[in-house]
Amino acid sequence: MKTVFHSWEGEAVTEDRVEAQREIKAAPEKVFGVLCDPKGHVAIDSSGMLQSAEGEPVKDTGDAFVVHMDREALGDMPLGKYDVTVTITEFERDAHIEWTVAEGGLDHRYGYRLEPTETGTRVTSYCDWSRTGEQYRSVLTFPVVPQISLRATLGILARTVE
Repeated sequence: MKTVFHSWEGEAVTEDRVEAQREIKAAPEKVFGVLCDPKGHVAIDSSGMLQSAEGEPVKDTGDAFVVHMDREALGDMPLGKYDVTVTITEFERDAHIEWTVAEGGLDHRYGYRLEPTETGTRVTSYCDWSRTGEQYRSVLTFPVVPQISLRATLGILARTVE
């Protein structure tokens, strides 16, 4: 993975990944609780795509829930409303959660890494499309959610838990 651009300190945009980072004044377990709850994902989403979610809070790798989406919020593709199944691919309580929306073989992943700090938690949000096949790379724009939206979501997350 070749680094293309570094933005803020500790953040990077590469050919296959974008990330954003923020210090949040809340304990890792409080932040992680929001990230494990399907409704929490909807509540902190800054893109406007996530409309609602169904399912129980996740507890381990392999857990899944459904998110009702509206791609019109991005204004990039006329997909309208649709559903995705979010499947947890990495789970380390209070430290790391990652999921894929691997619908039809489109395997791009989103996640959060949490590191305790003296004043709360350093949260890194990322989108990784390194596993996405060329058939999708040639017709879709990656990242689906730009870095500025990851940053905005972290701001909403901070407001939610602080």
